[in-house]
Amino acid sequence: MRARRRTLGLSYKDAGVDIAAGNALVETIKPLAASTQRAGSVDGLGGFGALFDPKAAGFKDPILVAATDGVGTKLKLAFETGRFDTLGIDLVAMCVNDLVVQGAEPLFFLDYFATGGLDPEVAAAVVSGIADGCKQAGCALIGGETAEMPGLYASGEFDLAGFSVGAMERGTAFPRPDRPVEAGDLVIGLASSGVHSNGYSLVRKIVEHAGSNLADPAPFDGEQELGAALLTPTRIYVRACLAAVALPALKGFAHITGGGLLENIPRALPAGLGAALDGTRWTAPPVFDWLRQAGGVDDMEMARTFNCGIGMIALSQADGADDIVNGLNAAGEDARIIGEITSSTDAAVEISDLSAALGGAA
Repeated sequence: MRARRRTLGLSYKDAGVDIAAGNALVETIKPLAASTQRAGSVDGLGGFGALFDPKAAGFKDPILVAATDGVGTKLKLAFETGRFDTLGIDLVAMCVNDLVVQGAEPLFFLDYFATGGLDPEVAAAVVSGIADGCKQAGCALIGGETAEMPGLYASGEFDLAGFSVGAMERGTAFPRPDRPVEAGDLVIGLASSGVHSNGYSLVRKIVEHAGSNLADPAPFDGEQELGAALLTPTRIYVRACLAAVALPALKGFAHITGGGLLENIPRALPAGLGAALDGTRWTAPPVFDWLRQAGGVDDMEMARTFNCGIGMIALSQADGADDIVNGLNAAGEDARIIGEITSSTDAAVEISDLSAALGGAA
């Protein structure tokens, strides 16, 4: 008599993937996504692809601009503190701020959330932050992907990626041939909200080196726990920058991300130009002085790693710079002239008195 084959009766859920939880998350996300809809949005969530109509958004001859980014090791602080509600703002900010520097209006956003085991409450908190960021940027959350991959991520951990597309009318992208950046132009700095989403491998190393507890009051802000203060979300500059685009003196922007002030400003400059910044002209949030002191980080390493209090740069001809500053401030930013464009064979950014911006002598 032949032995019968044993049936294990395993399911996808037994392997670590909970389809029902994923479906429930989609239902939770739908109203969040709906709250971000704007002109040009076509359908809600649930299709195999997401649609967007640039013509309905008001564009006649659009050039599309795409950007993708993540949150980096800032995620590790979220895992350690259990705070997830602002990560989505960071994710949106890192993408849409890169779009607006080219003169593009962000149109829509998609996210990728990958985890070893889906926690619907955590995922919903992240997507709620994404929806918040999209509303700040004026773009629609039109889709995304939640991937549950048991064994690939440590328990309780996940990764995030964001994707955004913007548009501008043909011929309006920065840098513009009719508005070339030249020596003598002015550098306008827009204040950051804090560390934003770059340099967190060093931030975490400094926290460890200082023996700090993320649950203790922040040394630089006694009203917040250190972990919460370090998770302050990235500022979204889209609305203010788009308003400034119409001003004739504006010549471009630079988003201060990985590489800090030293590496990002040259990305907006033509060959043969650099920038001279004056650290006495702005004051960085106190988190930067704490990082510098607690980690023994020298000023140039600070400027190469962090935004040092300046999250976005606007470039302007000297005549009209005050109008740009006033317009940015009227739109809710803290903007000020912090330097000028110089002739430079190696596209160098020189910063005098950076210690003044960071909080005084090290």
